[in-house]
Amino acid sequence: MRRYQVGSLLVMDQDHEDGVPVGIVTDRDIALQGFAAESQDVDSAMTPVVATVGHDADTHEALEIMRAHGVRRLAVMGSRGKVVGILSIDDIIDALSAELAAAAAVLKGEIRRDAAGLGDVIL
Repeated sequence: MRRYQVGSLLVMDQDHEDGVPVGIVTDRDIALQGFAAESQDVDSAMTPVVATVGHDADTHEALEIMRAHGVRRLAVMGSRGKVVGILSIDDIIDALSAELAAAAAVLKGEIRRDAAGLGDVIL
């Protein structure tokens, strides 16, 4: 985690050829367990159930899955059933924040146009 500066890692089943996720371990899990890298196995700190979402799901679907499972991270599954990434609640918040900022910029532009008496935009 330190090497790649990430807050979570998927724990994969090494016996399965394509690597099936069997758990997730987060920096919080490690802190709560008092994890010492040399003295404890990852499976003792990980959450054994991994919630997943399809790569083509929308943000609202991902949020519903997070809410239903009580998790902050989802394994993202590709069309062939392989893990292609991890989606976190922070990723969703960042994306929604960018959309809200863009909407605010549009709104500010409309307010300025109204104040200047420029009227409606003709497309």
